[in-house]
Amino acid sequence: MAAAAEVIRRGGLVAFPTETVYGLGADALSERAVLGIFTAKGRPSYNPIIAHVASIEDAMSLVTRWPDGAARLAAQYWPGPLTFVLPRAAHVPLALTAGRDTVAVRMPAHPVALALIAAAGCPIAAPSANRFTEVSPTTADHVARSLGDRVDLLLDGGATPVGIESTVVDLSSDAPALLRPGTLHRVDLERVLDAPLRDPAPAANATEARPSPGMLDRHYAPKAQLLLVPPEHVPASIASAATSGRRVGAVVIVASSPRAAHVQRLPADPPGYARALYAALHAADDADCEVICIEQPPDSAEWAGVNDRLRRAAHS
Repeated sequence: MAAAAEVIRRGGLVAFPTETVYGLGADALSERAVLGIFTAKGRPSYNPIIAHVASIEDAMSLVTRWPDGAARLAAQYWPGPLTFVLPRAAHVPLALTAGRDTVAVRMPAHPVALALIAAAGCPIAAPSANRFTEVSPTTADHVARSLGDRVDLLLDGGATPVGIESTVVDLSSDAPALLRPGTLHRVDLERVLDAPLRDPAPAANATEARPSPGMLDRHYAPKAQLLLVPPEHVPASIASAATSGRRVGAVVIVASSPRAAHVQRLPADPPGYARALYAALHAADDADCEVICIEQPPDSAEWAGVNDRLRRAAHS
């Protein structure tokens, strides 16, 4: 941990576990260090990065306003998989925010992440520790295979317990918005806020700076072509994809038993499914699948975070 903190302080990159996915961390207050993240990932400059903090006080030091909604949500969900977008303080580098006047901040609920932030003595900028648009890493091995020696030091904290990225709520105006769904339910967030969450406005063009990560059309994608298929059509879709001689994999809910070259069965509950999803996509790529047929989960509020990731991963 001391070595990792020293890497952060000298402007290097440390991959570390959070409760959601592994992050690629750098000093959030150093423009040069933050730009190193973009280079290592091949990440475009219009996609901002979340600043991770170890306390509410640290979060407040990065923003010019801490509204009542942030106080309510932080009291309920921090540390945890929830990110706020708020007006940025002047000393926050524009590279971190994609040039926007807002910054994304969260306090992770993982002992390794919190210890690293505390040891480094600064907020840590950290997107997922993988190449841009690829499947996010939920183990240290996923990080090593994606980024290799682009990372100065890798902290192995085992598999991440949540499995998909944080929920992001924009609190920079009087009309809060849900920018990215996650494992926290929209209705619960609205109950704590005592206000509805609007949906984000669509980007004007492909390179417009986003207020939050995770808002691009294609993201979280395996190397294989990913097909989202209604449950009743999974067998036929697998057979159709295999007719051209391609190696076909399937990701299904536990009870299903499709005939495919590679099958991953995931839990039927949303938290369990989210925890296992990215590992299943990594495994399908490792099995040299050229097509992955995924049984479409239910279209309900509890599955919103999972379905968001699957839609973006399947976007061509």
